[in-house]
Amino acid sequence: MNLIRWDPFDDLASLRESMDKLFEEFVTRRPVRGATIAVWQPAVEIFETDNEVVVRVELPGIDPKTVDITVTADTLTIKGEHRVEQESKGRNYFRRELRYGAFLRSLALPAGVQGDQAKAAYKNGILEITVPKSERAKPKAVKVEIG
Repeated sequence: MNLIRWDPFDDLASLRESMDKLFEEFVTRRPVRGATIAVWQPAVEIFETDNEVVVRVELPGIDPKTVDITVTADTLTIKGEHRVEQESKGRNYFRRELRYGAFLRSLALPAGVQGDQAKAAYKNGILEITVPKSERAKPKAVKVEIG
């Protein structure tokens, strides 16, 4: 019979992960004043190039005209709703996994972006928001001479 050493810190790490998930759900689903409760959140990816920060948001089946985008100095907020199609009587769903309802997503942007010059484009269900970097935030190459 093998003995396994019990480490109480393993249980604490598991408890912390569970509490983090619970707290994250509570914070992200909290309604904003005057807004509807967010039911789901679209998937995003954020990356940067030398000149800009790009945020891509997955919004298939959503009319881009109904999506509100707000950019401040350090936060990008995307708000909208995916409306459910009219229910027709006589439908007996075996499975229903499509997401419907309001969504709200606030994302932190790196320092040094020019939020007032943000641009958005929607193509094939992907909303792409481009925010230019300020001159101070752009990387600069400096040549160092070794003598």
